[in-house]
Amino acid sequence: MSEVAVIGAGLMGHGIALVLALGGHRVRITDSSREALERVPGLLASALETLREAEAVDASWTAERVTGAIGPSPDLAETVAGAGLVIEAITENPDAKRALFAELDRLCGPDTILASNTSYLDVFPLIPAARRTRAIVAHWYTPPYIVDLVDVVPGPETDPAVVDAVRDLVLGLGQVPIVLKRFIPGYVANRIQSAISAEVYHLLDEGVASPREIDDAIIHGLAPRIPVLGHLAKADFTGLELQRHALRNATYQPPSPRTRSEVLDRLCAEGRTGVMAGRGYFDWGGRPPEELFRERDRKLLALKKAMKAIGRMEGT
Repeated sequence: MSEVAVIGAGLMGHGIALVLALGGHRVRITDSSREALERVPGLLASALETLREAEAVDASWTAERVTGAIGPSPDLAETVAGAGLVIEAITENPDAKRALFAELDRLCGPDTILASNTSYLDVFPLIPAARRTRAIVAHWYTPPYIVDLVDVVPGPETDPAVVDAVRDLVLGLGQVPIVLKRFIPGYVANRIQSAISAEVYHLLDEGVASPREIDDAIIHGLAPRIPVLGHLAKADFTGLELQRHALRNATYQPPSPRTRSEVLDRLCAEGRTGVMAGRGYFDWGGRPPEELFRERDRKLLALKKAMKAIGRMEGT
């Protein structure tokens, strides 16, 4: 599977392409937006420089070498020609995905594996029926070249050999695949994150705590233990009888999932849409987004290096 095509050159697409290239695959990438495609070399160079600074990649990986390993093309047919694996990383729009898969059905060979990076959409009904045995979800997290988790999710008709091939590819990249038994929106990490978000919106809208206080509680309370223990191993250290007692005598009820948040709506109405706008829940001081992404990546790489040295508590 040395020839891989990535469809979609946004923040996820270019990052997935970089991971694959660093793993020894030849990659072609395309996007319906010429502007997005033209940004790819700069995004790749910036990400690679951050990885090199952290000594997270071999020094032989220069911008020129990456450029040679990842070929941007505006032409979909040229991008997917001869690819053993095609990864779809376009917008989360079912109509757009359905149209793309119809095109891929026409352009790709019968043995090509079609993978989707979707977070929440059940893409399998959107894929032509004859392709479904060779279709799978391969879902990375941002930034893909630092966060190692990849969800590998078969559809109802996916050939088990395809699951094995994609899992082995992810392992060969030095990343961590988790293979789900079936598709569920959000998989594992995003579903847990959604449960956290439901509580966060409740706390914000009820005025219980500020964005800074909520993040401080997460960073200084939850975060230090999670990398070492996860959640269920942490429960083992707390004691399961105590956990059972807490469930039986709970006076706290988690908030119901929300379809909107008053605080979130107000921020968006004010144009405070996040780092790309310079402000979101926090004001980012007029710093360019590229600078903020680089700082985030440096800190994540430093944490990843430290966690590798520390290790996790292992149970069986």
